[in-house]
Amino acid sequence: MILSDKKILEAIESGQIVIEPFKRECLGTNSYDVHLGKYLAVYENEVLDAKKHNTIEEIIIPEKGYIIYPGTLYLGVTQEYTETHNSVPFLEGKSSIGRLGIDIHATAGKGDVGFCNTWTLEISCVHPVRVYAGMPIGQLIYFMVDGEIENYYNKKDNAKYNNRTIKPVESMMWKNKF
Repeated sequence: MILSDKKILEAIESGQIVIEPFKRECLGTNSYDVHLGKYLAVYENEVLDAKKHNTIEEIIIPEKGYIIYPGTLYLGVTQEYTETHNSVPFLEGKSSIGRLGIDIHATAGKGDVGFCNTWTLEISCVHPVRVYAGMPIGQLIYFMVDGEIENYYNKKDNAKYNNRTIKPVESMMWKNKF
């Protein structure tokens, strides 16, 4: 079951959902709009290795915007810090972003109950597009969880993305044992 705008507001009032900064005008019928932060990043190496720490180069989006190009994976970040304590957040791109040929996530559109952070975006595009810090980039949709939760993300010893940040975070796959 997807939470309606009224249910999202109730969850915010009770502390079950946290959105900082929260702007009432960003609340849709059953979603909350999130915005592109001022930081992007690209991987420094052309070939990435899943067993190694792949470093990133930081880009600060200037006021005039920044052009992203096809064939490059850009890591972005939401301006909004979120916490979700009793529902599962899903991040989807806004249709206006899709109509510009921009994808905001390769595979990681679902968050976990207990996720407390900004969202790193996996941005790609089909042709060059100028993007701006603060532009609406996606929307969070919240699904109710049926049953008790034993393993909240923010309490897992092996959670790799718990450190609060305002910048995109590179893959931490190398921390897995395989």
